[in-house]
Amino acid sequence: MTGKLRLGINIDHVATVRNARGSSYPDPLRAALIAEKAGADGITAHLREDRRHISDTDIEALMGGLTLPLNLEMAATAEMQEIALRHRPHAVCLVPEKREERTTEGGLDVAREENRLAHFIAPLAAAGCRVSIFIAADAPQIESAKRIGAAVVELHTGAYCDFHAEGRFEERDAELARLREMATFAAGLGLEVHAGHGLTYDTVSPIAALPEVAELNIGHFLIGEAIFRGLDPAIREMRRLMDAARA
Repeated sequence: MTGKLRLGINIDHVATVRNARGSSYPDPLRAALIAEKAGADGITAHLREDRRHISDTDIEALMGGLTLPLNLEMAATAEMQEIALRHRPHAVCLVPEKREERTTEGGLDVAREENRLAHFIAPLAAAGCRVSIFIAADAPQIESAKRIGAAVVELHTGAYCDFHAEGRFEERDAELARLREMATFAAGLGLEVHAGHGLTYDTVSPIAALPEVAELNIGHFLIGEAIFRGLDPAIREMRRLMDAARA
């Protein structure tokens, strides 16, 4: 893969802060527009079934107010498919979703649901949405994503980031090696490779350096960092680290 590494900013947790008080602010669209000026290449928003952060109204506002591409993360349900087909965002990323989880845990088990997911994504692709599958760095899952017609796989970097945070550096390095191997494997199948989940200033550079990775999606860390330094400079620092690692 050649060219600039893209940065997608996930704005879910701007909505989390808003919803804590049931107010109209902070506004996720405003955060998205700041992200664009700070160097983001796209915006990601996860419309969860329980609407715990991003709402249907947010998706409408983002579709109407963004100039950047919108990546709509969602579960593979009939309700979410209908919403995606109505709005037709640039990209749809299918993720696993459980009501009891704090955040998305692990990747989608595509291999177990190949037939259902192939039929699920067909109308999305026909409507012009670029379909991505959020999966673990695992060859059978990547092969299944290819077979069902996905254009993109997003490799789950959560375990790598957790091992780093816990000081388990041998396991971190092994997970990084697996991500590297599977990024190469996926690209070899003709899939575009993205990566994300849990990335911070301390962990982003080795992932950004993987030549097959075309895009990183980062959210929670940057929204937290924005409390201390502001959203614009927080994103600019991430952009700088990514660019330096790719260079």
